[in-house]
Amino acid sequence: MSFSSDVKTELCREPVTRRCCALAEAYGVLLYANAFSSRLIRIMTENDAFSARLPRLFKRAFSLDFDALPREDERGKRSFLITDPDKLRAVFSAFGYDADRTLVHHINLAVVEQDCDRISFLRGAFLAGGSVTDPARSYHLELATGHESVCREVRALLLEMGFEPREASRGRNWITYFKKSGAIEDLLTTLGASVSAMGVMQAKVEKHMANAMNRITNCDMANADKVTDASAEQLAAIRAIEAGPGLEALPQVLQDTALLRIANPSCSLADLAQLAWPPVTKSCMNHRLRKLIEIGRSLE
Repeated sequence: MSFSSDVKTELCREPVTRRCCALAEAYGVLLYANAFSSRLIRIMTENDAFSARLPRLFKRAFSLDFDALPREDERGKRSFLITDPDKLRAVFSAFGYDADRTLVHHINLAVVEQDCDRISFLRGAFLAGGSVTDPARSYHLELATGHESVCREVRALLLEMGFEPREASRGRNWITYFKKSGAIEDLLTTLGASVSAMGVMQAKVEKHMANAMNRITNCDMANADKVTDASAEQLAAIRAIEAGPGLEALPQVLQDTALLRIANPSCSLADLAQLAWPPVTKSCMNHRLRKLIEIGRSLE
């Protein structure tokens, strides 16, 4: 399953108990459903847990059943339909709507007045019209509805709850979305998907660790390149001295340094300083090698 499907499955573990919360969740589902009009309610989903939850949710919220249900063995996208006029009027009436006059959907704030109702409403919105990308790839959570006014009002609702969502349009849908991992973690935790929120956190930690390892590796490679380049320059100078007056013409400490570099061509400056006898400081070893380079260049 996808990460988004896992989140919805986790959210569906929240019990449907209080009628006010069931009503608020059903409200979110309907405003983000495939169709919510005076002639038709159609909710479509591929998620097994949400498919199992919908009949219980609507029974608790409205005391009614769907007119058409998917087969028990049906897979892929499944549709839940209400077409009976009396049922449609009952649903609209529960939210203070007139089924015969409502042309544009707005959120009735009386339905989401309590904190628990707001959370339930947003849970329903995500179950019906939400998605979240796998945090191992990127951070993106969105709610997509066909109602511009609902998108605007949901953003205001989220702002009141301390979130900072963005808005966009895509085709005929209006999108409320988040791009920051911290905001996605907080929202998932608020809605009841704390395990999924931990998954986002874990993915973020793993990304940070991978980035840190890449930086260390790149730094090590850069340092290795510097060591190789410096060693090549020093060995070239030593070869020039050997071809000219010979290493025997050098002071003893420079002879020892030249022989040490010849014997250890891949060692760093710090390693050479420790290999010298007696050991010397890194600065001292650098000074000796620079002296060899100066002599070699003068012979060239």
